Amino acid sequence: MKNQQLMIIIYVILVVFSIMYATQPLQPLLAKEFNINMVQASQFTAVIMFSLAIAPIIYGYILESICPKKMLFVASLILLVTNLVLSYSNSYEMFLTIRVIESLVIPAIITSCMSILANSDKKNVKYNMAIYVAATVFGGMVGRVISGFIATEFGWRAVFISLSIALFFALFFIKKLSFEGDTNLTKAKLSDVVEILKDRRFVLIYSLMFTTFFVFAGLLNILPFRMKELIPNATESQIGLLYLGYGMGIVVSLLSKKIIKLLKTESNTILVGALIFTLVNFSFFSDNMIFVFFMLFVFCIGMFTIHSVSTGIANSIKESQKSLTSGMYLTFYYIGGAVGSVVPAIFYQLVGWNFTIILFISVLILIYTLFFIYKDDFK
Repeated sequence: MKNQQLMIIIYVILVVFSIMYATQPLQPLLAKEFNINMVQASQFTAVIMFSLAIAPIIYGYILESICPKKMLFVASLILLVTNLVLSYSNSYEMFLTIRVIESLVIPAIITSCMSILANSDKKNVKYNMAIYVAATVFGGMVGRVISGFIATEFGWRAVFISLSIALFFALFFIKKLSFEGDTNLTKAKLSDVVEILKDRRFVLIYSLMFTTFFVFAGLLNILPFRMKELIPNATESQIGLLYLGYGMGIVVSLLSKKIIKLLKTESNTILVGALIFTLVNFSFFSDNMIFVFFMLFVFCIGMFTIHSVSTGIANSIKESQKSLTSGMYLTFYYIGGAVGSVVPAIFYQLVGWNFTIILFISVLILIYTLFFIYKDDFK
């Protein structure tokens, strides 16, 4: 029964993360369709990132305690309807408004899924969370690759219709979940947040992940426009294939313990990931998209090495208030993604591709140097 529950949650996560990132390879197409610029097209992904950032803080105030199964069903139903409406959008304003509505329900679905995973099988929480991370990564990859393929073959509207069909099946599966418990959500008191941020280790880890995800989300967000710039007749299907390297996140997240053991300490592992992640940015100066495609695999290895280890550190520094420290980690992580989904697009539009890559390399060198200086804090 527990395996069935796990499979249902994995399926829901795959569909939801596919919806989150489905717009990314379609951005040049949507920009043309709605006659908008690169920065406006980037907002379709950024709004969801921003909502995921504030959700861990806001949800505790809106909902004292919730039934995750009920919230999962209702939020998924709303998401199904909004996706169908997206497929009929005929203006930038309408499309963005619907994405804003989606951005409010997606965190509810993710929160519910995590609650069910954490509380339905308490003996295997760590294993379930590793599976959860792998499922989010796989969903992000599938959403980008499949949406590019569907858009090329059947048009961009078919992408959102097909995702709605996938959600329709998810509703049937959610009904089969046996979990009936409530989840008590943490209210983030300002005094507790300030207390946590007085600890330099938290500030370092949060800043590290903010910057890393800023660069990661930023590059993946402007990449479709770069490909269109270099290869004007590139199809959405070809653009979607660029995101196959994202799959390396599954391998890294599942092998993170072995990688830490090999490199002796968590700090060393983060620094090795940081070195890979920074150096690979230099390869993006290349005009050869096939070379860039292969380098994206290395880029993702670096990113997910840092992410998988940093998550563990953020959860282990403080014995108490784990839900608040991990919630704050997610807040900094997704704010980095939201800012990264917009600011690099502005840079790219104003000063071009090469200067944007220089921006990425500069901020990474700064934050990783700081982490190197204070790495002994994590012993």
